[in-house]
Amino acid sequence: MNLKYSFVFIVFLSTLTCLSLYAQPSRNNFSDFQVKGFHLDLRIQVMTMPALKSFAKKLSENGINTLIMEWEGTYPFEKHPLIANRFVYSREEVIDFISYCNQLKIDVIPLQQSFGHVEYILRHPRYKELREDSKDYSQVNPLKEELNRELFTELYQDLISTHTSEYIHIGGDETYLLGHSPASKKKVAELGKGRLYGDFIKLLCDIVVSLGKRPVLWADIALKYPDALEGLPKETVFVDWNYGWDINMFGDHNNLLNSGFEIWGAPALRSHPDNYFLTQWEEHFHNIRDFIPLAREFGYNGLVMTSWSTSGLYSALWESTRDITDLYAIRRVYPITGFNILIDAFFEGVNNEKPLEVEAFVLQYAQEQYGFDRVQADQFWSALKAIPYEIVQGRISKADLPMSTFLDSAEMVASTMHRLQPVRNLRAFEHYRLMSDIRLQYLKYMEIEKRVNSAEFREEDIPEVLAALEALDTSGLDKRFMKLNHGAFYEGELKQENEYRNSKIRLLHQRLSRNRVD
Repeated sequence: MNLKYSFVFIVFLSTLTCLSLYAQPSRNNFSDFQVKGFHLDLRIQVMTMPALKSFAKKLSENGINTLIMEWEGTYPFEKHPLIANRFVYSREEVIDFISYCNQLKIDVIPLQQSFGHVEYILRHPRYKELREDSKDYSQVNPLKEELNRELFTELYQDLISTHTSEYIHIGGDETYLLGHSPASKKKVAELGKGRLYGDFIKLLCDIVVSLGKRPVLWADIALKYPDALEGLPKETVFVDWNYGWDINMFGDHNNLLNSGFEIWGAPALRSHPDNYFLTQWEEHFHNIRDFIPLAREFGYNGLVMTSWSTSGLYSALWESTRDITDLYAIRRVYPITGFNILIDAFFEGVNNEKPLEVEAFVLQYAQEQYGFDRVQADQFWSALKAIPYEIVQGRISKADLPMSTFLDSAEMVASTMHRLQPVRNLRAFEHYRLMSDIRLQYLKYMEIEKRVNSAEFREEDIPEVLAALEALDTSGLDKRFMKLNHGAFYEGELKQENEYRNSKIRLLHQRLSRNRVD
């Protein structure tokens, strides 16, 4: 080829290259999230430090640059050592973990609940003066300004001493007790709940800003009471959490969009009504599919995947009418170790411009991760999304579905999960089998519970019911659960999870057997 034609050919190739760049979508040409985050809830199911580091590495390898840590009782506050629980990390472990994440270019944001969801602090007499309600320890009294300023300044300062992030997440969601105390009722009567909430949030945000950091908080209450947005420092960041509902569920969404504050969005891969016995897989896939593009459309600066191990509500064991012995988390969910497919779906959704194509993603995932053919992948997806209904007070949420059909469907799901034989990632797949077996056992128990609650149940029926209860393979499931989650969580906590999961079965058996033996 002579020089003239070589030059023409190079120009031609260059033109084609430029045209292809304009013709094909490029991630550099659309507004992407600066903050790509994941929220870890350590209120229960506390991960071991090696497991935490492994999880952070996975996040980093998949483009996630932010980790919001809801430490709760696992953080070792120096001036407030009573806050810690038995699974608390050492300060050396926390500092080492932050350093490790920094090396991975992951910003670790501490989440310190500072308004509601603070039972784990207010349960102690040392903090009793801060309670909004003497019978419900979940929320601080927002009018105890000096006491709150002292406590949360010390907690934030401690977190700053171990974390390097420019942010502190102060919580602020689900403040169910707004206006309960006499003083709070008076302020609500004069100025409304929006100002009661907003003035205290401003106090907290001002503390954070005075410490050189930016406050982050959940957006639900500010959406409900938009006047709460008034007067907050400009550095404030709101997190708009939406798990698949109408955008205006908490309030007029435009008030938040037009507030001028930086906003991050937050879907979920574990949330209500998920528990030990139910995961609404398809709903979470759809949440990823629908909300991430919507957050982009709104121009949100960040996207944080939440993953709730529990509801954040607690049932108290009372020692007397005024003192509690312990708090028990209401609604416990299967550990995060079983949710790799949803975590990877989040990676897919947050790192690509196009919305997640749910079925195509799941089928491809099943084939690539587990070595299934297309037929097996279809079977896996059908089993995963089957019968996503909860039982409340003995009634199935899908009212026209009889218990017998519900149970038959669960048996088919479990049978499918056991029939499928992955050739790769066998341990990861075992979680689906275990979850389906736990659900099947639960539904068998619920059928028994329905029988004993019927008007026809008589004393002579007890031996048959006891035999049915004893036939439930709780010990087998417990051993599988311990083995499968070994190393990811502390052994004592895994045993506790088994105990709580089986409590209804054990208690009904004890009640009917009238067994007085210790």
